[in-house]
Amino acid sequence: MLVLRLVLPGPVNLLLSMLGRPWNIWLGFVPVFTSNDTELKRDLKTSLGETQINPLTLLMEKREEKVLKASHFVFVHGAMHGAWCWYKVRSHLESTGHKVSCLDLKSSGIDLSDPNTISSFEEYNKPLFDFMSNLQDDEKVILVGHSMGGLSLTRSIQEFGNKIHVAVYICADCGQRLPNKNMDIPRNIWEEGHALGLDKPPTRLMLKEFQRDFLYHLSPVEDSALASMLLRPVPAMEREDVRVDGGGYMDKVKRVYIKTMKDRLVRPEVQEQLIQMWPPSKVLEIESDHSPFFSAPNQLINLLFEATAHE
Repeated sequence: MLVLRLVLPGPVNLLLSMLGRPWNIWLGFVPVFTSNDTELKRDLKTSLGETQINPLTLLMEKREEKVLKASHFVFVHGAMHGAWCWYKVRSHLESTGHKVSCLDLKSSGIDLSDPNTISSFEEYNKPLFDFMSNLQDDEKVILVGHSMGGLSLTRSIQEFGNKIHVAVYICADCGQRLPNKNMDIPRNIWEEGHALGLDKPPTRLMLKEFQRDFLYHLSPVEDSALASMLLRPVPAMEREDVRVDGGGYMDKVKRVYIKTMKDRLVRPEVQEQLIQMWPPSKVLEIESDHSPFFSAPNQLINLLFEATAHE
């Protein structure tokens, strides 16, 4: 049996999966199959021999078997990013039969709202709330938030906990207030915009000069170059309405925290403080920078399967 190995970038893989082609695509060294490729997968293993299959792939397949069938993953980006940042993760999950929704919050990604006009977190978070409201009453999703996107997860748990199977926080702010301000994200790396005047509080924030250093220092240069063209200022709105309070769904929804151990923006010790202030059901670690969806997508997918697997 002749087995073709195609080395294709993520966007091409995503395009082919959207077209429904039965391609056997290899992302790096991790094989990706459509949900109907069980026989092809078996033939490939027979042809190459088990010893030549990447061990990480086998581990991912084993853990994926425990994940809910036809799982619906909903991804929420962090500050300045958009739905586009999940393209590698989305392409793999869709090609393995999962449903994936990647959202743009207000003034992010392709949402054309002016960040200077957004004064509340509720307004910023409205696309996610609208999405959750439109889910069927008996549908539960796996909600994944990165960095500042963790605040959106916490608010969603408060309002839509009955529709969330698992909430996965990736190097994320969960809504706590750190007692040690020296451990917080440095303010001097942000460029502030003052649409209401210099004597007024800032209306938008943007990280320009230090993007590679703080966000993507372990990521492929192609991804950081792409991000530099797509990042947009984040509204400098008040976030006081996002707080961790006990009771209700806050204590019922399973939460998993993924620590990014090489993170320069939200350092591991800061993440540990956040974890201790609101202990999740499980803590996982990944050797990545602040953006594992770029720097370690395969490992991130593996951890997502582990986070959402049946116990």
